Amino acid sequence: MTAIHARRRATLAALLPAHEVDAILVTHGVNVRYLTGLASSNAAVLVRADATATLATDSRYVETARRVCSDIEVVEERDVSGALLPETGLTGIEADHMSVAGYFRLGGHLVRLSGLVESVRMVKDDAEIDLIRTACEIGDAAFADVLPLLRPGLTEREVARALERRMVELGADGLAFDSIVAGGPNGAVPHHSPSDRPLERGDLVTMDFGALYRGYHADMTRTVAIGEPGGWQREIYDLVRAAQRAGRRAVRPGAALHDVDAAARDLIAEAGYGEFFGHGLGHGVGLEIHEVPFLSPRKPERDTGHARLEDRVPVTVEPGVYLPGRGGVRIEDTLVTRDDGPELLTRTTKELLVL
Repeated sequence: MTAIHARRRATLAALLPAHEVDAILVTHGVNVRYLTGLASSNAAVLVRADATATLATDSRYVETARRVCSDIEVVEERDVSGALLPETGLTGIEADHMSVAGYFRLGGHLVRLSGLVESVRMVKDDAEIDLIRTACEIGDAAFADVLPLLRPGLTEREVARALERRMVELGADGLAFDSIVAGGPNGAVPHHSPSDRPLERGDLVTMDFGALYRGYHADMTRTVAIGEPGGWQREIYDLVRAAQRAGRRAVRPGAALHDVDAAARDLIAEAGYGEFFGHGLGHGVGLEIHEVPFLSPRKPERDTGHARLEDRVPVTVEPGVYLPGRGGVRIEDTLVTRDDGPELLTRTTKELLVL
């Protein structure tokens, strides 16, 4: 993997002259892993404009670092940032991830940069997409295995734990995030935490979950019905499904982020439910469950400098309608932008399943 990480560092190094810095001190753990392959709770890497790099970590990780990062210099030091700060030249820092105390402690000629490594991470290589695809396949399979268990009397918490256990049994290294299972009126809360409320006949049940596989995340949401749904439930389900389809079709290289959001949001608003869809349409997925780009009504896209999708960017499309006191529907897929149309990574049907 050293060749992949060297290419990533070279891509980052090529951006430094435009920011008038000689190097960048990368301290965010996820970004250090992306650039070096080392997963650590205490590491930093200095990437210079000539694409050379030095990694610092402490005694707990140094032997692993020397094995994993054999193509770059490794320094053993507890104060990883202090060990790497050059004595001369302008050095960029990750302003979004460094504390004020850390900034003043380092001193020196520091330039605050925002989202630079994240902008490189946004476009995925084939190896990354393969890992995300596997994580999504695990989620699809776990959902299919757990679905027959759903019945009145089973609690939200029991459903969540069954999904989580099955993902691990199928090869997940862990959970991409805390699972959401929301039945009946709890479905009106987009990020409801699973409770001891039992499922009831007549409920819509929203399940939002994902597997973590070799550092990469998956994200999928499906809403099912326990027993025959009522008219209002079918109405909002069909609306959300149509909006989700429109959002997926809008995902393509060159598309403005706010236009992708609008493709789904406008359908919901025109149906009279605009006030009940408050969150953004989707987000990037990779080494973090929420990363750039963000599909939202805001323009330009916040904090990234990127306002359009590029090729090979995994994103979610997850519109929803949430009716307080009654319930809600969300449908979410993870997909990858491609020149010939988006590649769908979560394959579970979006037909309303009546259990």
